[in-house]
Amino acid sequence: MNKFKDLLDKVEAVSKEKKIDLSSGEDLSVGIMNLIGAEEHLFYTFEKTKNKNYLDLLNEVRLMRTELMRDIIKDYEGETWCIGKHFLAASMRLMEVGTKELKKGDKDKAADLFDKSYKLYSLFWGLVLKTVKEKDIQEMGEEITILDEKGNKKGQASVFDKLEVLLKKALDCCRE
Repeated sequence: MNKFKDLLDKVEAVSKEKKIDLSSGEDLSVGIMNLIGAEEHLFYTFEKTKNKNYLDLLNEVRLMRTELMRDIIKDYEGETWCIGKHFLAASMRLMEVGTKELKKGDKDKAADLFDKSYKLYSLFWGLVLKTVKEKDIQEMGEEITILDEKGNKKGQASVFDKLEVLLKKALDCCRE
C-alpha cells in the first residue's frame, strides 16, 4: 500500500506544483468535452446546410476550446495534446451512447460504456499530470485487487484499472 500512497502523494504534489486545481480541472475538462461536441455538431451542420456561418462559429468554438485546454495541459511533449483531446472526445461520446442505452433500458450495456468512458477520462488525467509512469503502474498492480460486482476477485488489474483507482483517490469533483 506504500507504493500506492507514494503515487497518490506524487499526483497531489504535481497538482500543487503545476498549480492545477483538480476539482476545477474536472469541471473544466467536462466543459471542454462539450466544446469538442459543439465543434463536431457545427461541422456536421455546415456539411448538411453548406452555410459558411457555421464554419465561423466552429472556428470560434475551437479557439475557445484550445484556450481552455491550456489551463489544464500546462506543458506537453510529442502529441500528448492531441491524444488528450481525443481521450476527452472519446470519453464524452461513450458517455452519450451509454446514456442512450440507459434510456433504452439496457443497464448492462450502459454500465459497460460508462466504465470505458471513465477509463478514458482517467487516462486523460494520467497523461496530463505526467505522474503515472509505466514502472509505477506495474509496481502498483500488486496492491490493487479488482473485484466484480459480486465481490469476487476479477484478476490482474489492467493499466486502466490502476489509473482509475489512482485517479478516483486524487480527483474529487465535490471538493470545493
